[in-house]
Amino acid sequence: MERRNFLKKNILSGAALAAGSLPFVSKASATAPQLLESKPFTADYAFHDGMFSAHAGPDFIEQIKFAHSVGFRSIEDNGMMSRTPAMQQKIGDTLASLNMRMGVFVIAYDNWPLQTSLTSGDKQWREKFIKYCKDSVEVAKRCGAKWMTVVPGNFDRKLPMGIQTARVIESLRYGAEILEKHHLIMVLEPLSDTPDLFLRHTDQTYSICKAVNSPSCKILFDMYHMQRNEGNIIANINLCWDETAYFQIGDNPGRNEPGTGEMNYQNIFKYIHNKGFRGIYGMEHGKAGGGKEGEIALINAYRNADNFTVGS
Repeated sequence: MERRNFLKKNILSGAALAAGSLPFVSKASATAPQLLESKPFTADYAFHDGMFSAHAGPDFIEQIKFAHSVGFRSIEDNGMMSRTPAMQQKIGDTLASLNMRMGVFVIAYDNWPLQTSLTSGDKQWREKFIKYCKDSVEVAKRCGAKWMTVVPGNFDRKLPMGIQTARVIESLRYGAEILEKHHLIMVLEPLSDTPDLFLRHTDQTYSICKAVNSPSCKILFDMYHMQRNEGNIIANINLCWDETAYFQIGDNPGRNEPGTGEMNYQNIFKYIHNKGFRGIYGMEHGKAGGGKEGEIALINAYRNADNFTVGS
């Protein structure tokens, strides 16, 4: 499933319920089943808009309150730059009031730049990227963000790979220079959506980050995409550790919550946590089940995957 389309996927019904108690703080409290734990998770998982709409309704602010009440402490929002400044501020204020964190948003207004873009060295693309980086600084201030996702775009089939790589590095250095002044970090994400994408593997992303040589240019390790492209998740996380600033989640196949595919997320989370990572894991996936039952199943899937032994 393509990244830009997975949120629109029609989710299937079916899930499991679990016991517990919960004092809700959102408008969902009148109708939400009292079946969930409220304690924070061990790791910091960031949900996205729409993930808890069956319980909290379509208002993202209410979804944030509901998610906080069941233990989540972060959000991420790819389309944050397309929201109004007032809504960006409202989201930031809500997060601050709940002591929650803002995960990634995408440095772009027009969804994903899957055209040739930065690989070509075209001045128009570079200027657009620089403008997006400058605009993202103001967005980050409003919503309290630290990390922003960057994808260089597609291959330019007319150019040798080394030339494309050099041009991407050059553009990223311009962006990093802007973000460094504000202690912000762009995270480069290798993807599996299509073989036309320039950035697809962790070793390639790692070498680009080393070449940019900036604290504001790091790796977004999306474990769903890397399971599809290269596997060997824990070993590759270890190899790229010093350049990785952010993780994203999605089981494979299906791109849904942990436990719905072949990946052992309990072991993966345990490994990352015990190496000292205290950043955000973005829940960039769909739900295997529909309605409130599907949302409860998703929460319980995270409780199960988060049930690892710290330090062992």
